[in-house]
Amino acid sequence: LTEGPVARTLAGLSLPMVAGLFSILAFNLADTYFVSQLGTRELAAMSFTFPVVFAMFGVAMGLGTATTSSVSRAIGRGEPQRVGRLTTDSFILSFLTVLIFAAIGMATIEPLFRALGAGEEVLPLINDYMLIWYPGMVFLVIPMVTNAAIRATGNTRFPALIMIIGTSLNFLLDPIFIFGWFGVPRLELKGAAIATVIARAITLVASLVIVHFKERLLDLSRPKVKDVIQSWKQISAIAIPAAMTNIVQPISFGIVTRIVALHGEAAIAAWGAGTRVTAFVLIPVYALCSGLVPFVGQNWGASKFHRVRTARRYSYRFAFLWGLLMLAAMSATAEWVALIFSAEEAVVERIVLYLWILPIAYGMSGIFDIAEEIMNAIGKPLAAALQTLIHTIVFYLPLAMAGSRWLELTGLFSGLAIADILGGLLGITMVRFLCGQKDRVSS
Repeated sequence: LTEGPVARTLAGLSLPMVAGLFSILAFNLADTYFVSQLGTRELAAMSFTFPVVFAMFGVAMGLGTATTSSVSRAIGRGEPQRVGRLTTDSFILSFLTVLIFAAIGMATIEPLFRALGAGEEVLPLINDYMLIWYPGMVFLVIPMVTNAAIRATGNTRFPALIMIIGTSLNFLLDPIFIFGWFGVPRLELKGAAIATVIARAITLVASLVIVHFKERLLDLSRPKVKDVIQSWKQISAIAIPAAMTNIVQPISFGIVTRIVALHGEAAIAAWGAGTRVTAFVLIPVYALCSGLVPFVGQNWGASKFHRVRTARRYSYRFAFLWGLLMLAAMSATAEWVALIFSAEEAVVERIVLYLWILPIAYGMSGIFDIAEEIMNAIGKPLAAALQTLIHTIVFYLPLAMAGSRWLELTGLFSGLAIADILGGLLGITMVRFLCGQKDRVSS
């Protein structure tokens, strides 16, 4: 990734991830759809598991970001032995992390979900689901870390293909285990957990085969303890702040959801629909973020700072222009999109309101995400975490509360849009400060 046209290289890294990210959305939708066929109680039980599942995703993504950043910079520096050691040690660290979280999770299922508001009627279902899901965490976390190592080499096609395979398998296995097709016992919610674990286990095998036999990234020699500890320190220095950042964001989202709920059921329905539209239309930006980390990491490690600066400039422009395009698209189609989610007039009106206001900030929101990934890629995770904390505590939550109080739902949505615009400006400023000296050297 340290040679060739920057724009073409970034496009080649990002395009496969568009399909991969679409598949992740489809994975969650498939689970929700099939479980909803069992009834409201089962769907409610699964809904209670989402915060815990998202928190574990945050931990996995933090480990994955750390792996991509560390391995890509070692590749850029031309240190193949260090690449193998970092990759292998990241897997060991991830496995030990999973064991700890799974043990804590299984021991705290009932008190944790009671605290989240689960009642006696759904707790047995949650218990059945999580007693399968927690031990299967290894099949969630390790493939994400493995795919992150593969992306560090500049190969994003195989990680995307693995994501698609996992989603396809889950879609096929869900009805078999949930409803008891083809002679399999009807397991209902337990079946959803088993299907997820099996699908993830197969992606684990596929990713390990690629990382070892194709990319040759694993070092299976007996390591020195000091080398492993050094790797863990380097990975943890990025993984811990990145994981905390990934956990802070859903917490702040949950707080805003509670604020939106004060405006009634129609408002919360519109909020749910609007956020799903946002996640869908910004997938190309998220895909660019996935490709940007290995590109920046390798070129930063190789001291090719001019390529990092060029990639930064192209990425900002793409995110901003894509945001403008989606703003125009949402403005023109807001009512049509709203009718996909609901036929109730009150809900449609509020979805339209969301789609007229929030897309104003799509461009700067994308720039915010790009800035965060650049900071992680160059080994500045604390700066990335600081950016997220400032955005959340100083902009996002206060402006949401103030807007809700003064101008109700219109004010709330406007406050969130302003917060995202300020967050984008903050990201540009922080990256410019962190890269300033290297930019001057490359000039």
